[in-house]
Amino acid sequence: MPTIRGWAALGASLALVFLWIGFGEELLLGVAVFLALAVGFGVFYVRRSVPRVAARRGISPVQVHDGDRAVVELELSTGKRVAQILAEDTVHGLGSARFVADRVRPHQPVVARYEVLSRPRGVYRVGPVAVVVRDPLGMAEAGGLVGGVDRLVVYPAVEDLHGLPIVRGQDPTVNTSRSSFSPTGGDDFFTLREYQQGDDLRRVHWPSSAKRDTLMIRQLEMPWQSRALVLLNPRSESYPTSEAFEHAVRGAASAVRHLFRAGFRPTLWSVETAPTTVVSPDTYAIAMEALTVTSTKEMVSLPVLVGKLVRGGLAGGALVLVTGEADDDDLAAYRMLSKNYLQTIVMSVAQAPNDAILAMRTVGAVTLLTGPGAAWAPAWREATERTWSTATAG
Repeated sequence: MPTIRGWAALGASLALVFLWIGFGEELLLGVAVFLALAVGFGVFYVRRSVPRVAARRGISPVQVHDGDRAVVELELSTGKRVAQILAEDTVHGLGSARFVADRVRPHQPVVARYEVLSRPRGVYRVGPVAVVVRDPLGMAEAGGLVGGVDRLVVYPAVEDLHGLPIVRGQDPTVNTSRSSFSPTGGDDFFTLREYQQGDDLRRVHWPSSAKRDTLMIRQLEMPWQSRALVLLNPRSESYPTSEAFEHAVRGAASAVRHLFRAGFRPTLWSVETAPTTVVSPDTYAIAMEALTVTSTKEMVSLPVLVGKLVRGGLAGGALVLVTGEADDDDLAAYRMLSKNYLQTIVMSVAQAPNDAILAMRTVGAVTLLTGPGAAWAPAWREATERTWSTATAG
């Protein structure tokens, strides 16, 4: 369609036609025709140019933590010479970036870069690119959407924690009727089971598969001492404000990262998804994305959900329960889980201990209390120096 300059040219052309009719001067008619043709040429030019524009986008990194910055590189190319390209790339929910490229030559891409301040946590859609092409005289412009859509995943903010629990000792699952094992692998051979979609083919036990005429997978036991469970309480009743829940999510993310880096194999459970055991960068990304999209839930019975988790056989060296203002549901969940773990820490978003926190302390739980806006790291360090060891998991 015509630009403001194009509409002005059409208006001037019409005025010149009236003047030609009144005065009979052929030069006025010639100028009027020239302006009209210039606008018509511009419209034809831009309509042919827009489909020839292509866009390619790169995001580095595609997963960041809340508060970090991601760099987006946008590359525009065209199959014919274009006088001017105006591009707008949008990170939906965070903002957009606008660029202007003049005299773009055929098959010679132009590159633009911009930074995105990634906040708050969430999964954001990036693109497609809104492109507007103008003709050399600026008489007309046409636009459209080009390029694909990418994802920018903003993990919860994390803190650097220091200090680890003492979890060395004899495996309490030995000589019991319900030993624990890990579908993601471990160190010691445990049992055989039939292949399930998604299993690692490198763990196929070929002699048994040939004997049974079906694929059999080696189920490996995970060392008990290095297992940990990070449980995030999703009950909306536990969090008086949304800021309190965000602080709890931050605590859970920090604990998962800290334990994984220290040699533990933490299992994250945030209710919305199945428990995720973090044993590799890929499973770490799955766990963090689960925390990225988690939200509070109403009318949830934490003891009932934890009961299902306990029946699944999870046990290990360390338990981290992350909650808001602790209540009877948290206390019941703690009592059900703590008997399967050697050390327990409760991270509560609260200013002062209440009856539930005091009851947990009485039976041996290490409790950390911080309010929204405060930091988890100092409280974690104080607790580890007072109660736990700083040795790594083994």
